[in-house]
Amino acid sequence: MLQIYDTKSRQLVAVPAADPVKIYACGPTVYRSVHLGNLRSFLLPDLLRAALASGGQAAVVVQNITDVGHMVDDTGLEAVDPDQDKMLRQAAQEKISALAIARKYEAQYLADLTALNVTIPEQTPRASETIDSMLEIISRLIELDFAYQAEDGSVFFSAKKFPSYGAISGNTLDQLKPGHKFDGEAETTKRFHGDWALWKATDERRTQLTWETPWGTGFPGWHIECTAMSLGAFGDQIDIHTGGIDLRFPHHENERAQSNSLTGAEVVSSWVHAEHLLFEGRKMSKSTNNVVLLTDVMAAGISAAAVRLVFLENHYRQQLNLTWDSLVAAEQTIRRWSDQLTGPLNFDAELKTEISAHLLNNIDTAAAVLALRAKEKQLAKSPELRANAIATAAGLLGLSLVSEPIEVTAELKKLIDERSSARAEKNWQLSDKIRDQIAEFGFEVNDTSSGVQLRRAIVPPRA
Repeated sequence: MLQIYDTKSRQLVAVPAADPVKIYACGPTVYRSVHLGNLRSFLLPDLLRAALASGGQAAVVVQNITDVGHMVDDTGLEAVDPDQDKMLRQAAQEKISALAIARKYEAQYLADLTALNVTIPEQTPRASETIDSMLEIISRLIELDFAYQAEDGSVFFSAKKFPSYGAISGNTLDQLKPGHKFDGEAETTKRFHGDWALWKATDERRTQLTWETPWGTGFPGWHIECTAMSLGAFGDQIDIHTGGIDLRFPHHENERAQSNSLTGAEVVSSWVHAEHLLFEGRKMSKSTNNVVLLTDVMAAGISAAAVRLVFLENHYRQQLNLTWDSLVAAEQTIRRWSDQLTGPLNFDAELKTEISAHLLNNIDTAAAVLALRAKEKQLAKSPELRANAIATAAGLLGLSLVSEPIEVTAELKKLIDERSSARAEKNWQLSDKIRDQIAEFGFEVNDTSSGVQLRRAIVPPRA
């Protein structure tokens, strides 16, 4: 049975013996391409699925798509500016509609998941298509006296009505300081500075993504979206809720308060969070010009499988400092493993048992990868058994070891043939010259017992 670290209780807990296990994962805000730091947290539900499967349990994963209402200020403590919704800002920059922006980056996100060999969630509800449910929930929270309408028409959740606020993050209400607008004027529409908007009033300046409601024209707050989509998918009981560590507060605190107040029960059994990712020692963010996308890595000749391997080599609860060197090393490992998978393969039951034990122990993928490396070393003189071990581990860890087909142009084939002829004549100087010419096309050649092997060159950018 899977043991997982629950952020709320701050200890390992056993996942219920349910089949399937219900997992709700906080998904992307689809106003831009997701970067590698995002993808690390988005990999977490897939790792949970793999761990559960190794123990004989199935999982159902629901991951939301946030395509409305995500303000630049994720804390909800700053001023509500109709011009600062992330969706609307990007739509203005690209000169297309907000929903077109959402669909564009949603498709890119799903493509990234597919490249990483992540099983697409069973449901991916969109916030913009769940508005009716949000309105019903907000109305009910008002009836239950957990929410109120402010003077400007916005509806706020009354934080003081939820005594256990802060249980996930430790940020209790008495620790929260009043927020301020950009110009320093204190927010006056809330009854208490720790309250947050369930529904945000707007005016004619906001021309997209608004709805008419009993409280006037407006759009949803970020936090209510996940309450509506998670309860809509699973009802009042969710086994595991995942997200990046930055979502503990305020997003998950607010979501928990909303959902529990509505249902009168503790909706989520376990809150599971992935730690931050650094790139070359710095936080990955647009403000530091340090954003690296999966497509950037693949353009450097490094496969998505190598990215997944680097993620697996580090425990999800440990901060990861990703570097181009670590990505290159992972790609070389992926290529070495792929080269060994020749001929018929059999299952390595012993390694399967070992890796499964690591996965069921708080998804310890780092230990699982080390187990494979130890087995590979142990079977150094047994190619067939070594291949079986690699294939077994790759299947359990979701590592795709199938090389992408390379389109060989006539000009490239001519160079390869000329190089083979030069080698046959032992003209090593010419052979090396042609190798360099092939490299100019972005490829490298390896000479194997079965012939010439062509691969994309690994050319990571350097500062």
